[in-house]
Amino acid sequence: MLKIKLDRPIAFFDIEATGTSPRADRMVELCIVRIRPDRSEATLTYRLNPEMHIPEETTAIHGITDADVKDCPTFAQIAQEVADFLEGCDLGGFNILRYDIPMLQEEFTRVGMTFTTETRRVLDVQRIFHRKEPRDLSAALRFYCGVDHVDAHGAEADVIATIRTFDGQLARYPDLPHDIAALDAYCNPQNPTWADQTGRLKWSGNRILINFGKNKGKTLKSMIDGDPGFINWLLKSDFPADTRQIITNAQKGIWPEPPKADD
Repeated sequence: MLKIKLDRPIAFFDIEATGTSPRADRMVELCIVRIRPDRSEATLTYRLNPEMHIPEETTAIHGITDADVKDCPTFAQIAQEVADFLEGCDLGGFNILRYDIPMLQEEFTRVGMTFTTETRRVLDVQRIFHRKEPRDLSAALRFYCGVDHVDAHGAEADVIATIRTFDGQLARYPDLPHDIAALDAYCNPQNPTWADQTGRLKWSGNRILINFGKNKGKTLKSMIDGDPGFINWLLKSDFPADTRQIITNAQKGIWPEPPKADD
């Protein structure tokens, strides 16, 4: 395994967490596989108590519940062991530059420790994947239809190429839906707890909660009443139009209808 030259250990690691925000969310599982230049391996794996609720939609992804981690150690209890295990190691993983490394750094910061990548080299397998297998329209047309997109980035040519690519997808994947409603659900699945299209706001019963950042879990009403500066920042920032419209209406006392409970 790992047929590359190593002049020092490399630690491949992966994190499961309460969500996708390195600053607002917390780790619930950490696995590190350390490989030395002589190819000897060591593994460190922990389930962790994040000291916060694991949202149901996150549990649906990784299968870890509050009950699973209630008796597990916190990151503070294992931080020194993790730091020692990673001492002198380069780092490897999938999408670690955007997610796992920032998440780990935030966890160390919370316990008063510093984890830096300045002296470490990073191997992000996702970056290799995306550079070697482009995900643009030209690549899709070539993959599904076996032809080159000769007029790439011309609007008409791009539309025609998109239609041809979709036909190729239907031919390749017999399980793809063939009606628009089902295709919409396939391409644009909506979490039923989300109050807006992107999940910045979510429903909890009849209340709308902030679903990101340091105010995650707080009700929108409490933020409107108690932190107008935060609300003004939301409205002036580059958030989607539907998110800003819900907030603007809520300031006027106009609230959307909550989702109906399943029968």
